[in-house]
Amino acid sequence: MTIKTRIVATALALSTAMAGTACGGEEEKASSLDTINVMTKLFGTAPDPGGELQKAVEQHIGKKLNITWVPNADYNEKLNVTLASNSLPDVMGVNEKSPTFVRAAQAGAFWDLTDKLDKYPNLKPADERRALNSSVNGKIYGIYRTRPLLRSAVVYRKDWAAKLGLSEPQTVDDLYQMAKAFTERDPDGNGKKDTYGLIIPKWPGFYASNSPYDTMETWFGAPNGWGERGGKLVPGFDTEEFYQANRFMKKWVDEGLVNKDFATLDAGSWNDPFIQGKGGIIIDVNVRGTDLAGRFRQADPKDMDKVAMVGNMKRSDGQKFSLAFTGYLDVLAISKQRIRTEEQLDDVLKALDKLQDKTGGALLTHGIQGRNYNLEDGKAVLINQDDPQVKTLQNDVDKAFIQLGTRYSVGGSLFPTKFPTEQETKLFELRDTLMQEDLKTAVHNPALPVLAPTQIEKGQTLDLIVPDARIKYLSGEITEEQLRAEVKRWYDSGGTQVAQEVNDLVSKLPK
Repeated sequence: MTIKTRIVATALALSTAMAGTACGGEEEKASSLDTINVMTKLFGTAPDPGGELQKAVEQHIGKKLNITWVPNADYNEKLNVTLASNSLPDVMGVNEKSPTFVRAAQAGAFWDLTDKLDKYPNLKPADERRALNSSVNGKIYGIYRTRPLLRSAVVYRKDWAAKLGLSEPQTVDDLYQMAKAFTERDPDGNGKKDTYGLIIPKWPGFYASNSPYDTMETWFGAPNGWGERGGKLVPGFDTEEFYQANRFMKKWVDEGLVNKDFATLDAGSWNDPFIQGKGGIIIDVNVRGTDLAGRFRQADPKDMDKVAMVGNMKRSDGQKFSLAFTGYLDVLAISKQRIRTEEQLDDVLKALDKLQDKTGGALLTHGIQGRNYNLEDGKAVLINQDDPQVKTLQNDVDKAFIQLGTRYSVGGSLFPTKFPTEQETKLFELRDTLMQEDLKTAVHNPALPVLAPTQIEKGQTLDLIVPDARIKYLSGEITEEQLRAEVKRWYDSGGTQVAQEVNDLVSKLPK
């Protein structure tokens, strides 16, 4: 039995079981759940279930939490296996456009929350555009996790650039020259050729998942997911700009300007080569700048001014196309395996609503006041960071529990952060400056609110074709001609129908 078949079978089994119970007149009585089972992403060390942050969160919401923390690099695989099992957690962090999830949701394995969130003040959509983007053809299967509309940026080793006399990069060519210098001109001064330019991790997402590859393709003018060509929407990988960008990236790989393990490096270790002086450039979200500066400060407060950050790069001809984000990242979906009645759903939603109030938001995004941070003039100031137990608490916030935030989350914390150094403060303030500037040239995805029926049916196969081929092309395993053949295979395997359906569905969206 395939994973797809198991997912549908599991969902139908759940639906049948619930329907049978209801028809038999023995519907399970509404009851408050003592424990909520959760599965979500992890970007570091998993918290201790008996740790002080989890205890504080549980005390606030009045529920025990049984949390399965899954490393980000393994999350898609774990999600598919979980959806195909007969043991779904009550609350799951999911990519709501993942066909495997949508199939399960449409088969009845998850609650349709479209008309159910308005009475929960901290779960009600605060932004209608984000809510529309996170819907599946108008249906809401989860609570979106707020993120800024534009977070893409380039972080680089400021000290290396200064040593080599390099100016702040403005274009893709400037960035290439910086990567080449970081690789060939001994930026750390140790007399060895043991550094490289760009650090890329194994990317677990599908195409148009805000990877470094997607970012650079957008810089070259490729659509962000989908874009208009000849009056119709086409996938970004079916444009000449996509191939131009990938030729450029392959040049980096061929010349050794990228870490050799870019196809396998765990995303949880993305910072390490930068801190360890192996690689000097990261293309990612802008919060990484302050994160890296903080890590340098912890290592050596007297020698920490090593991080610089710029926004999206201009193309060689001076045109600028900036990678826009969705305004959210994933949703929290609620399964029907244990949450079978409206009363039980209300019980869980009340707990999630409390988790997203100001007190819950502060716990998820900052930690425990008086323990790892204090408030000064309305800003959160980290304290006790030399205490090993507080370091553990800080890890639990930054690498884990923040993933449960929907309203107050990364880039939208309840309290502004007051950083201990001028360097970190400048990097934090620079985030908004760069975002406002790049929003002027932002490339948005017009197809975000829709998901084609054929994509739902065949997405498990379709979604892997182009990302896998892209990695093989960059690695030198296939030629550009073979990469183009894989795009054609995407169309022949159902992509033609997907494109037709996407265009039809987008035409019906409210203007």
